[in-house]
Amino acid sequence: MVIVFRRKYIILSTFICFVVASVAIGTSLSASNKSVVTSKAVNNNWGLSFSENGKAPTGNASREFLKQYDAYYVGNPEEKKIYLTFDAGFENGYTPTILDVLKKNDVKAAFFLVGNYIKTSPDLVKRMEAEGHIVGNHTFSHPDMSKISDMESFKKEISKLEEMYKETTGKDMLKFYRPPQGKYNEENLKHAHELGYKTIFWSLAYVDWLTDKQPSKEHAFEKLARIHPGAIVLLHSTSKTNSEILDELVNKWKSEGYTFAPLTELGDN
Repeated sequence: MVIVFRRKYIILSTFICFVVASVAIGTSLSASNKSVVTSKAVNNNWGLSFSENGKAPTGNASREFLKQYDAYYVGNPEEKKIYLTFDAGFENGYTPTILDVLKKNDVKAAFFLVGNYIKTSPDLVKRMEAEGHIVGNHTFSHPDMSKISDMESFKKEISKLEEMYKETTGKDMLKFYRPPQGKYNEENLKHAHELGYKTIFWSLAYVDWLTDKQPSKEHAFEKLARIHPGAIVLLHSTSKTNSEILDELVNKWKSEGYTFAPLTELGDN
């Protein structure tokens, strides 16, 4: 009887240990998975890793992670569509040429502007709107948004630009937001989403913003050869090189079977 009892005790003890161990392992794995997701959220600088030309790069936050906040860095990687965007903190004399090229080729783009641009170049902003381009929110003063975590401060940067755009064009700004310099935190993504914005990063860009050190045409085409299906392309309208190559670049991409799509299509697939 004692032997039977001891055997039952040993079996019961073993079973309890197994259950406790299983729970511990499950908790550990859950915490580990949570850590992976969080680590993608707290990286304050947007970054990309390219494997090969013609393929979408890997972002330091996944498509799945970003999409929960209606944020994007690439469209459908199976569709040969390009989402062409420009950032501008000031007018450097090249935007009229860029707009001429876009109009000539029937391409709609998005221009992410700051308060200074709208204040100093209202006629160009009106032209962007009139010609069917999206004017996106690049914040009012172009701060490091990764240092902002409260809704009040975040909303101030966003709403001040909205108000300036409305005063300038008489239209409401479409709700597309790009973090200045790609600096962000997860709270930014949440706040933008709560304000009805899509956050737009990018999957293709190159060093084109140094006005006193502009890339050669050859260098620009070499870097932009990394075009891929679903690409969200970031160019700067302050770039002399971009204004000179844009017509050839657009037609080159068209000859490769690409079409140009508006940011409004993001999230549809």
